[in-house]
Amino acid sequence: MVLHSSLQRLASSLNITLHHYRLRKRYLELRENLFLFLDDPTIPPTNNASEQALRWSVIFRKITNGFRSIWGRDLFAMVRSIVNTGYRQGLSAFESILVALNPLEALFPLS
Repeated sequence: MVLHSSLQRLASSLNITLHHYRLRKRYLELRENLFLFLDDPTIPPTNNASEQALRWSVIFRKITNGFRSIWGRDLFAMVRSIVNTGYRQGLSAFESILVALNPLEALFPLS
């Protein structure tokens, strides 16, 4: 692909400092997956969905001043994950939790 060869040429022509070297090394290791969104329209070019999924957790933590226990933090993270996954599949929060608690159904089908 032309884009990959251009990236390789650009990376090899940079003046190298330690920071440039680290950045170049990281991008060259990721180059096969760096532009997948150009080939596959189902892959979004940004991570906005992930950032938005984290937003509720950040707001909750700021409003409540954090969690009082480790298990409370972990439970909140699990419930948010279940609700967010269900939401992406068109389920309400209640439906997502019901599906997660039902051993005969799964949000992530294995096959």
